[in-house]
Amino acid sequence: MEVRKKPVFSKTAYRRPVSRARSLALCALCMAVMAVCAWVTVPFGPVPFTLQTFAVAFSVLALRPKEAVAAVAGYVLLGALGLPVFSGMRGGLGMLVGPTGGFLWGFILGAVCAAGVRCALEGLAERSKAASRAVDASAVIAFMVVTYAVGWAQLMAVSGMSPAEAFMVAIAPFAVIDVVKMVVAVMVANAVRRAVG
Repeated sequence: MEVRKKPVFSKTAYRRPVSRARSLALCALCMAVMAVCAWVTVPFGPVPFTLQTFAVAFSVLALRPKEAVAAVAGYVLLGALGLPVFSGMRGGLGMLVGPTGGFLWGFILGAVCAAGVRCALEGLAERSKAASRAVDASAVIAFMVVTYAVGWAQLMAVSGMSPAEAFMVAIAPFAVIDVVKMVVAVMVANAVRRAVG
């Protein structure tokens, strides 16, 4: 008798009871990963290159949708309160209202959109491994588009740059490397989900 493996995502997987302590621990661990990856910074004009986007995308995929939104929002809140969890080991409200602060707001909104995509496509995700990867890819695309859009808008508003100038400064130099980071995030998140369950 053939035993069918459970899909990576399924309706029962999303709704299976999880202890609050385990959920909090996973959220806290992902917040720590976001902070550590944000500290890996390479100056690159007004918008620095960091591993922050990889860590946030990984958290969005590795955690359940509600946990992912809570972890990303909690991470931004810690930074707003002054903890040095943002790029360059900085923190404070000034980071959120500065030229690059839109990307931090974008992380939260992007996580919400990605969680929505995952929930909307959960039926598709349980069909096969390929379908599950497609759902993950759709979620990270939604995450990146929203993050870029919010970051781009705030950079224009705060710095006075034109749309084209802001695009060339904040998006064009990072687009290819961010796609690579999203692909790696999908792979790592899938491996972690299989290992953790």
